[in-house]
Amino acid sequence: QVQLVESGGGLVQPGGSLRLSCVASGNILYIAAMGWYRQAPGKQRELVAGINSVGTTNYAGSVKGRFTISRDNAKNTVYLQMNSLKPDDTAVYYCNANLRYSGSDYYHEYWGQGTQVTVSS
Repeated sequence: QVQLVESGGGLVQPGGSLRLSCVASGNILYIAAMGWYRQAPGKQRELVAGINSVGTTNYAGSVKGRFTISRDNAKNTVYLQMNSLKPDDTAVYYCNANLRYSGSDYYHEYWGQGTQVTVSS
């Protein structure tokens, strides 16, 4: 059973910082890509940042220069460092991973349960 568990969300003032973490656990053989998505009330879920197995990253235009995604392959963990946070960043943030697990020849997509980030004064 593969699970993704996020942590690090919370309430922060505009201009502040938060660091999200997501740990993937289970009989994982290989994680091809990991990423962070977010969904604000009344809006569709959107990609925030992604990172592949060799560290190549991509970002949504709205967060470029403020957010940094990184991963620790040995720990099956992905991080999202969020700086200069704005009220528009308020959303539930979800971790995503594309991976292979023991006993499967195919890649599967998994999601975490989400962590709330609220930016407000």
